[in-house]
Amino acid sequence: MNRHWNEMQPADAYRVTVSGCVDSLEQKVMALLYQPLIGAQALSLYMTMYAEVEDGKLSSDSALHYHLMNTLGCSPQQIYEDRLKLEGIGLLKTYVKKAEENREFLYELLSPLAPDQFFTDGLLNVFLYRKIGRPHFLRLKRMFCDREAKSSDYREVTHAFPDVFSTGYADAQEAEQESMPEPGSRFASKGAKAGPVLNESFDFSELERALKDALIPASSLTPFIKETIKKLSFLYGIKALDMKNLVLSSLNEQDEIDVDELRKSARNAYQFESGGRLPDMTPRMGSPEHKEVVQPKTQEEKLIFHCESVTPYQMMIDISDRAPSSVDMKLIEQVMLQYDFTPGVMNALIQYVMLRSNMKLSKSFMDKIAAQWARKKVKTAKEGIELARSEQKQSKEWTSSKSKAGQKPNVRATRIERMPDWLQEKDQKSKRSPEEEKALEKESRELEERIKNRQRRRQAMKTNEKD
Repeated sequence: MNRHWNEMQPADAYRVTVSGCVDSLEQKVMALLYQPLIGAQALSLYMTMYAEVEDGKLSSDSALHYHLMNTLGCSPQQIYEDRLKLEGIGLLKTYVKKAEENREFLYELLSPLAPDQFFTDGLLNVFLYRKIGRPHFLRLKRMFCDREAKSSDYREVTHAFPDVFSTGYADAQEAEQESMPEPGSRFASKGAKAGPVLNESFDFSELERALKDALIPASSLTPFIKETIKKLSFLYGIKALDMKNLVLSSLNEQDEIDVDELRKSARNAYQFESGGRLPDMTPRMGSPEHKEVVQPKTQEEKLIFHCESVTPYQMMIDISDRAPSSVDMKLIEQVMLQYDFTPGVMNALIQYVMLRSNMKLSKSFMDKIAAQWARKKVKTAKEGIELARSEQKQSKEWTSSKSKAGQKPNVRATRIERMPDWLQEKDQKSKRSPEEEKALEKESRELEERIKNRQRRRQAMKTNEKD
C-alpha cells in the first residue's frame, strides 16, 4: 500500500522551521539516545531539514520534496515513514496548507529531551533499554552523568543584582514596548522540550471512581501522576481497573502515589505476562493498520500466526487450558533472556518441547533445543518450525540408512514420541498405525479446539468491554 501518495508527493513544496537551536549536547542525545529508537534514516531526515535553516534564522526557503529525495537518496515512501517516526517520538510537528491543486508543508523541528528528562521519561528510557540491552544502556547513562561538584561544604556568597548595579532614569514602558517582537515573528530560543504525545485513550473517570470506592481522593492523581499513568497504560496495555490495583499497591504511608513503585509494579506485572521481556517500540507502518493483512490458510500458517500474536504465558494456557505454574514461567523466562528469543520463537519452542515431552516442560530438553536454535540464529516462529522439521527429516534419513546398512536397532524399549502435524514431511505420508493416526488426530483436534475456544472467549471479552 502506497499510503504516502495520499499524504505527500515529490512535487509538494515544504519549508522547515525550528523551535530552537540544537547544541552539541542535543546532538549527542539525538545520535546516542534517539537514533536507536527511530533509526539512522529518520535521524538523517531530521538533521538534513535542520541544516536547511540558515544560522540566525528560524525558517528555511521553500523547496520541493524532490530535493529531500535527492539529498537523502531515498524514496518518498521512506521519507513519509521517517516523518511519522519523528512525529510520533516528539521531534517534529507537521502542518499543511492547500492552495488549489498545490500543497505546501511546514515542518517544525522540536528539540529533543534533555538527558535527565529522557532517562526519567518512563516510556522512551524503557524502549531504549529493551532495544540496546542493559550493558550499553548503563554505559550511555554514565556518559550523560557527572559527579556533582557542589557539596554541603560550600556556602553560597553570590551577590544579587541590586548589590552590584544601581538604577538610573529610563523609560521602562517604552523599552518594554520596543522589546516586543513584531506581529508574525518570534525570538530565537532554545525551544520547549517535547516528548512523545500520547492520545487521550485512558479512562481516568473510571479509575477515579474505582479509587473513590477505595477511599483514595481524586486529588492524588496530580498532572504528573496522570501523565505517568498514561505512559504506563500505553507501554504495558493496562486497563483502568487493572491500573487501580497497581495504584493501590504503590501508595506510601502518607497515602500518596509513589511513582517509582507504580512503575515497578506495572513492569513486574507485564514481565510476568510476557515471560520476562520488556515491550518493544514497533512502528505501526508494519502493522495491519498500514498494510494488507494476509489471513493464514494452512494449518502451518495458522500456527505461525498464533505463535507470533500471543505471549508465552497465553500459549501455555492455550495448550494446557490452565494457567502455567511459576516453575514453568521461570524456566520460560530464563530461556528467553539467556538466548534472547522473541515471544514468537519462544512459543514455537514451547509447543515443540511440550508435544515431544508428553505435555511437560523438560528443562534439559528445552535448553538443548534452545541452544541449537540460538546457534542457527532463529529469529521467527516460522524459522524455528522449519528447523524442527528439517531436524526430524534428517533423523528419519539417518535411521533409515542405518537399517539398510544391516545394523540392528537398539533392542532397549523406548517410548515413541508423537510429532506435531507441522513437524511431519509436507510431501510424505507418515507411516503410522490406524490407532496411532486416530490418537494423533484426536490430540490435534483437542489442542486446536482449546486454542479456538480461548480465542473466542478473549474476543467476547473485548466486545463486552467496547459495549
